[in-house]
Amino acid sequence: MNKFTEKVVVGLSETGLGLDELVRHGARQVIQQAVEAELAALLERFENVKTLHGQRAVVRNGYLPEREVLTAAGPIAVKVPKVRDRSGSGVKFNSSIVPPYVRKSPRVSAALPSLYLKGISTGDMSRGAGRAAG
Repeated sequence: MNKFTEKVVVGLSETGLGLDELVRHGARQVIQQAVEAELAALLERFENVKTLHGQRAVVRNGYLPEREVLTAAGPIAVKVPKVRDRSGSGVKFNSSIVPPYVRKSPRVSAALPSLYLKGISTGDMSRGAGRAAG
């Protein structure tokens, strides 16, 4: 185990996080890093585009409001960054990992209709999904 891993494990064990919380915490970090990498690729693609004043035309501009996405690991809070297009050409950042308006992962979305077809009521389904997802 390297020093970073030891530090993370010791920090998490001191906070008293259980296995489920640890998995969700790790999933959140991985998702956040992947979305940030997508944004970095977009900004790199428009790196040479400048405004009339010589400033970069496409720049990072904070985050969208945090939203919760239901995954197989449970509900995960995700912050998606946003960009500002100073040139007015309409460049927008839409993550392919966490697309706009998505609240459930494809795996969770695919499982819900089959449960409904098997005769599980919507009330039982929401309670079961809540228990299964944490």
